[in-house]
Amino acid sequence: MSNLERHLERILSTIGLSGDSLEYWRFLMLAVLLMLVSYTAFRLTKSYIIGLLYAVFKRTAFTWDDVLVDRNALNSMAHIVPAVLIKAAVPLLFRDFEALIPFAGKLANCYLLVVGMGVVISFVSTVEYILSQSVVFAEKPVSSYFQLVRMVIYIITFILVLSELLNKTPVYFLSAFGAMTAVLLLIFKDTIMGLVASVQISANEMVRVGDWVEMPKFNADGDVIAINLYTVKIRNWDKTITTVPTYYFITDSFKNWRGMHESGGRRIKRSLYINVNSVRFVDPLTREQYKKYFLIKDFIASRQLEIDAFNAQHDVDTSQLINGRRMTNIGVFRNYAQAYLTSHPLIRQDMTLLVRQLAMEDRGLPLEVYCFTATTKWRDYEEIQSNIFDHLIAAAGFFDLELFQQPSGRDFSNRFKTPPEARAETAG
Repeated sequence: MSNLERHLERILSTIGLSGDSLEYWRFLMLAVLLMLVSYTAFRLTKSYIIGLLYAVFKRTAFTWDDVLVDRNALNSMAHIVPAVLIKAAVPLLFRDFEALIPFAGKLANCYLLVVGMGVVISFVSTVEYILSQSVVFAEKPVSSYFQLVRMVIYIITFILVLSELLNKTPVYFLSAFGAMTAVLLLIFKDTIMGLVASVQISANEMVRVGDWVEMPKFNADGDVIAINLYTVKIRNWDKTITTVPTYYFITDSFKNWRGMHESGGRRIKRSLYINVNSVRFVDPLTREQYKKYFLIKDFIASRQLEIDAFNAQHDVDTSQLINGRRMTNIGVFRNYAQAYLTSHPLIRQDMTLLVRQLAMEDRGLPLEVYCFTATTKWRDYEEIQSNIFDHLIAAAGFFDLELFQQPSGRDFSNRFKTPPEARAETAG
């Protein structure tokens, strides 16, 4: 160091600088020289030393160290060398300004603390990435916990920097923060609520990344793509993104379709509305026609035997259709729909399967189909559902049943249109 000082003094005296300004010029030249040396050390460390470590990591059999290379996690370590150089050079740099040495030393220590924080944050981010790619943690809100870890690291670094600058112990600031608990709770309200919500969501497995959720309050309907400390991101089916505060998932109701995916079956629950004016008893001639329908021919035969036995036992006069037990066209159609679903290869037979009547409405008598498809894929589900109702709507006419729909203006026009023969008579 003394040789460097003498060399600098010879250079300054050669260019004619002396007296009171000499110490300022010396400080300036040392500062510039320190900056150049620190930058050169940073570049050399990053390019050669860290580059060599990256090359070694790439050749190892482990995979986790490859993540360090891919994410350049060690680059922040290159700042340690210039930080140490600056710390060591403070006494020489401020030799002519001894009153500033303590403060400059504190600034150098703060720089070391910030650099150390950057190194720790880099490794924390790398660990977060590795865990998020793991199958075990794929559906866990890993980012929420690591956001909290980063926040704790920032707070600790901030306290250490303050204690270094103000020459106070960290305990002093922690006690001061204790007195400001109410203010801190107000400032970090969202953070605390988000943390509590993340823990509850994770512990109870309420929501996972990849789940299909519905939250009508936020017009959210789609797949969860990210869960962090503050928000849950949902990609809606129209490809928009809805961001919902995490704590709303424990304070508000929402629907999670994960159970449907895990069951392997998706529910069909839709009704055909029958015009009640088309409902009638089945006469013998119609019954013979129904026996030709493959899916219900056995049902027609067995049910008629049951009905005949009942009517004979109770001596019922069967000359009138209203007497005794009779089949109805809507009852036969209901059993036909049940048989059609039972024989359908894409309908789950181990789940609830029924065709039932609901309470009559102004639109007619609802005949509800309730069953589960053998797939949960949206496109396949809609295809199966459409094919089923295509068939049932077309089949209703074979049972002399009319399906209800709201009449249009054309229906009224056709209803009151004068028939051709009536118009001919009028003209005659």
